[in-house]
Amino acid sequence: MTTTPLTKTPATDTPPKGLLPLPALTARIITAAGALLTAASTGLSWTWSSEFPGDLTYYGSPAGLQLITLVGALLTLAFALSGLGLRGLTVLTPGGRNAPVLFAALATFAATWFTLGAIAVQLGGLINLEPGGFIAGATALLTLAGALGLPADRTPSTPPHGPWQRFTNSCAAVPTPRPAKQLPSWAELLLIVVAFGIGLFAFTYGIDAEDGPPFVGYLLFVALAVPAVQRAGLIDRLTALTRRHRGVALAAAFLAAAAFPFTQDTDEYTIIGANILIFATVALGLNVVVGLAGLLDLGYVAFLGVGAYAAALVSGSPDSALGIQLPFWAALLTGAAAALVFGVLIGAPTLRLRGDYLAIVTLGFGEIFRIAMLNLNDTTGPDVTNGAMGIPNVPNLEILGFNFGEPHTILGVPIATYGNYYLLMILVTAFVVLVFRRAAASRIGRAWIAIREDETAAIAMGINSFRLRLLAFALGAALAGLAGTVHAHVVTTVTPEQFQFAGPQPPNSAFLLAAVILGGMGTLSGPLVGAALLFLIPAKLDFLQDYQLFLFGLALVLLMRFRPEGLIPDRRKQLEFHETGQLDVPDVPEQRLSDDTTGATKAGA
Repeated sequence: MTTTPLTKTPATDTPPKGLLPLPALTARIITAAGALLTAASTGLSWTWSSEFPGDLTYYGSPAGLQLITLVGALLTLAFALSGLGLRGLTVLTPGGRNAPVLFAALATFAATWFTLGAIAVQLGGLINLEPGGFIAGATALLTLAGALGLPADRTPSTPPHGPWQRFTNSCAAVPTPRPAKQLPSWAELLLIVVAFGIGLFAFTYGIDAEDGPPFVGYLLFVALAVPAVQRAGLIDRLTALTRRHRGVALAAAFLAAAAFPFTQDTDEYTIIGANILIFATVALGLNVVVGLAGLLDLGYVAFLGVGAYAAALVSGSPDSALGIQLPFWAALLTGAAAALVFGVLIGAPTLRLRGDYLAIVTLGFGEIFRIAMLNLNDTTGPDVTNGAMGIPNVPNLEILGFNFGEPHTILGVPIATYGNYYLLMILVTAFVVLVFRRAAASRIGRAWIAIREDETAAIAMGINSFRLRLLAFALGAALAGLAGTVHAHVVTTVTPEQFQFAGPQPPNSAFLLAAVILGGMGTLSGPLVGAALLFLIPAKLDFLQDYQLFLFGLALVLLMRFRPEGLIPDRRKQLEFHETGQLDVPDVPEQRLSDDTTGATKAGA
């Protein structure tokens, strides 16, 4: 009997077309031309009224949100020209060449049309727009239309059906960026310094932006521009460079952060920067407990409160029940030691619990601490904390004759009062980062991770789970107490209401836990980024008032849906939330192992 051999239809390697049916070259030319015209439109007047923030009435001088549109248009133009293979520009897209253009065009379109809409709403109609505004809107739309016609960077195993699938496929990142050309060490170090300098400039611009439309437009742009840079493969390249030169990268990061108060003339934003660092330091301590050891602590802000109250009691406040004033180093150790003792006392009887039960106990501890501080008021208890009034008039720090409560001139640049505390918190944060790095890379850190992943297996391998969990709890508490000591001097009044489980303003336990999850559990930079975002955004969106928590909840829901591993995840979390079936194979159906590669196949087949 003759059998006809089965033949498999070869899969096409032609990438699917974009959302709009345009030839690839035509779409790229339209995108580049539209981006160039959009950049030129920022030199025109967008409105005749100077009442809109930023004063967009000038010709030849972009201002306010026009600068955001200009940067977005130039970024889109650079990515589009890189896709054409122009010499010198191909280094901008070592990853994908079309997805970065699409995200950059989306960022430009969102910032431009939001600005035009804000002008119309705030000033009372489209009549307040000048021709330059209409030209900017039209050219930004043209840029986006061209970008939507670009083909996807990768070919999926199954052709996308429907506009939404084609759009999401066009936005997808390339799993394996092209190999980078080896650069001299001095060039790599220069790139690291330039990258952190750009980061400092972007942060300073955002924090200096006026509340309302200017900051919202900046936020929209950044939310879409960062994925554009990531899809281009530039963030992966920078990450590889920082891993190769880890010490230099950390030094550059802290120097860039320390340069922030030198860019400010007043305390309006340096106090936000100081509070961000306090919040970030506490979040990094919580990351030891949650991210490394896997212990869900819902009352962690109480340890910040223990450190703050301990420092307020021994720092010379006239309302302190102790009536003593210790030097700063002694107050710092007192705050950290008090928090550590409370961590051991609370952890010893409770850490034998697991999961939800441990979370409920820690939540109870946080509320007990707050209520206890309320009742130590000489009426319902001993006179220690002055009840709801708290401990006011905590004096400014003075270290070696340097008074942190007075303006100073450093390197010829005047530094305001809170700028001094900001620089102090840079040192404290650097110390906490050093402790976290050493702990995470040690045998104890690896044991914490083993307990987090599978406590039963870790115990079977000889790990003393209870002792190591208690150590993590105590270390996290001590780091929070360390930050609480500086917090007491920054806010000058320590009250129980500052240390709640949840509230509209950080720090509180809910925001701290959200910062760790948002940034990326178990990573070094994740909680720092998460804390900065969760402190800065509510502070700048204060005009939304009652809608802040609603938008915060909506943002967390979207994050958990589209990026549950956090903004800066580690490799383990990426594999956990994006199952591939193999440990080191990206989740790309069409990518296969080469013939000379060995690996484990998915169990259960």
